[in-house]
Amino acid sequence: MARKGILTAGNDGTGKKTDKETPPDPAPERVPARRGAVGALQSSLTRLQENAVQEIDPGLIEDAGFEDRLGQDSAAFAQLKESLSTYGQQVPVLLRPHATRQGRYEIVYGRRRLKALRELRMPVKAMVRQLDDHALVMAQGQENTSRQDLSFIEKASFAAQLQDAGYDRATIAAALSTDQPMLSRMLRVGAAFDLAFLRKIGSAPGIGRDRWLALAKLFEDQAAKSRAGIFTRRPEFCGLDSDARFEAVFERASRKPEPAPARKAPARAQPLRAPDGKVLAEIRANTGGVTLRVPARESGGFDRWLHDQAETIINDLHARWQDERAEDD
Repeated sequence: MARKGILTAGNDGTGKKTDKETPPDPAPERVPARRGAVGALQSSLTRLQENAVQEIDPGLIEDAGFEDRLGQDSAAFAQLKESLSTYGQQVPVLLRPHATRQGRYEIVYGRRRLKALRELRMPVKAMVRQLDDHALVMAQGQENTSRQDLSFIEKASFAAQLQDAGYDRATIAAALSTDQPMLSRMLRVGAAFDLAFLRKIGSAPGIGRDRWLALAKLFEDQAAKSRAGIFTRRPEFCGLDSDARFEAVFERASRKPEPAPARKAPARAQPLRAPDGKVLAEIRANTGGVTLRVPARESGGFDRWLHDQAETIINDLHARWQDERAEDD
């Protein structure tokens, strides 16, 4: 309730005191109690819903975020399926509502569990949160950081995908819980290889940062990159495990191309002349042997006679050669 005016002594400018009524205090604005209570209740319900684990049909879940797994370890995946089949799903995945398709969801993290549950035809236990793209990246990155089995190249590829999508380095570093110098190394490696190539190599869990940096350096030479790429298409490449695939690619990229053998100029034919100067034949010597050529058109039949007498003539010449060698000895 507003207070009434109070008479106070004042001054009218003439030095005489006057009586003047002060205006009443304004009434304080009241916040409706109902609005505050409803807002708090809605906020509490939202938090409860986001932390609640729901069972969702895997057919309603679509992919989202960025690829953080390179290839799949079939043995490890088989163990995951067996564990889920035997003990059920113990750790929920994280989803967000689909932006445009009512009643559907997008996976934030837990892709391997989702794939295994799909194959087992089991419902997915999930938490559903309202996440924009930035929050999705942060959640996926933080979940990846807490996993011990994510390899260096998987983290580097994830960082490169975020950079290609337009995220700044501060956001990427925060998502991966790393510092700027390490992020620079990750991006140098991740940007050096396209995703299709990295899928062929796989996670390479035993290969660290320095080896990947060395391969990135080798790939600056297009010939080295081509040699490595050709090998990834061979059948024997697919039979190797992930670490061995990296080593095989590294070895081929490191090979020095063999210099092409120098082409020797063909030996020139030497003419064999009769006493009158007429060319009877041509003889040519090279590393493969000696060739005698008698042109048929101009020989007047000498070519055919030589052919018939060749064995006798070559034996006579060979005997003379042996005699000369014996004399020299």
